[in-house]
Amino acid sequence: MKLWGGRFTQSTDSFTDHFHSSISFDQRMYKQDILGSVAHAEMLGQQGIISEDDSKLIKDTLLEILDDISQGKIYFDEKAEDIHMNVETILIERIGDVGKRLHTGRSRNDQVALDLRMYLKEQIDDIKSLIKKLLNVLNKIAKENIDTIMPGYTHLQNAQPVTLAHHFLAYVEMFKRDFDRLCDCYKRTNVMPLGAGALATTTYPLNRETVCEILGFDSITLNSMDSVSDRDFTAELLYCLAMVMMHLSRFCEEIILWSNQQFKFVELSDAYSTGSSIMPQKKNPDMAELIRGKTGRVYGDLMGFLTVMKGLPLAYNKDMQEDKECVFDAVDTIKMCLPVFTAMIDTMKINSENMYKAAKGGFMNATDAADWLVKQGMPFRDAHAVIGQIVLYCIENDKVLEDLSIEEFKKFSDVFNDDVFNAITLEKCVEARRVDGGPSKWYIEKLIGFNEEFISSL
Repeated sequence: MKLWGGRFTQSTDSFTDHFHSSISFDQRMYKQDILGSVAHAEMLGQQGIISEDDSKLIKDTLLEILDDISQGKIYFDEKAEDIHMNVETILIERIGDVGKRLHTGRSRNDQVALDLRMYLKEQIDDIKSLIKKLLNVLNKIAKENIDTIMPGYTHLQNAQPVTLAHHFLAYVEMFKRDFDRLCDCYKRTNVMPLGAGALATTTYPLNRETVCEILGFDSITLNSMDSVSDRDFTAELLYCLAMVMMHLSRFCEEIILWSNQQFKFVELSDAYSTGSSIMPQKKNPDMAELIRGKTGRVYGDLMGFLTVMKGLPLAYNKDMQEDKECVFDAVDTIKMCLPVFTAMIDTMKINSENMYKAAKGGFMNATDAADWLVKQGMPFRDAHAVIGQIVLYCIENDKVLEDLSIEEFKKFSDVFNDDVFNAITLEKCVEARRVDGGPSKWYIEKLIGFNEEFISSL
């Protein structure tokens, strides 16, 4: 008979057992389930709800079960439905009626909420550690490429020259925000729900603060109905992970473009590339493409979970069992993608010469030419029109601004003199932007130093 089967006269159908069971995926929370039960048993003994001897026997046996599971000595039974009932069944098999006292004053509703919070806290810490490693690599590459000039794009069209350091540091900012979001998410996950019972607490004199302290939570939940039905922390984590994947995907898209023969900005290591079964010349950026593709998977996890939760009345509903597979999948996906991406970036070869050549095309110094005219006293709109006319002239004559003679410049405005040539070199275009947030060496070195201090503090 099932542990909850007292009012039933007929066994559940075998297929119902399979449909209803969650042990296939929630077994990964066995450690959290057992440690939560150990804390609960400790509190029950301290409060005199069960005897100290029974409390000690339950705790010791639970820790033995934990060790046995870790060593692969225990087989979980689908008929026991979930990790909670499996552990409790094994406990009762080992110590008999004393084991039946463990569930005093709690429900699987508050138990699973506890397990999930404990599990996701660990996962958040793991993912933050992976992001920190990525931040270190990106900042290191930026430091090595302060003088590597490359095209900056808008609409994927040549816009203005920047440096590779400036480009990489843009992603550092994105992943710093991701790290910060995960820290915030952790705060709202780090709240202890055990003691809420099924939805209305219990008549036993529980001390929830004791359990909270034993398990290392910051505080306890303040409403028992919310305690068992709240999965905001799960949705928030899924959103945070979706954001991380979005940033990885954007970067992967650029790596895919940059490794193309038409760009040749970077060459990926053989360790993070694959070949073609038919075309021997191919070197495919499959790791970047897979990360880009898996982003949609994590988005699906988020949207699927939000859809599950959107119509649920208070308090607990069985629909909420669907929370785990999506968040587990998202966590697993991102914990695969981050290390692969970090290693792929860290080992790729940067072709600075091709980046520089590309920056010389597309009139990327046109804005600087217009700014030079403004500094000579011409209104910006007039300067914009003059340089636009010069660009058209260059296109028609297959030239770039640097190719023009001063006589050609003066055809469009008498304001021009030889100083314009110094103002429109790529190096000058970059270095002249000595504004906080810009690509100049002065600012980039300052930002890299700040990032080094920031990352070391994480």
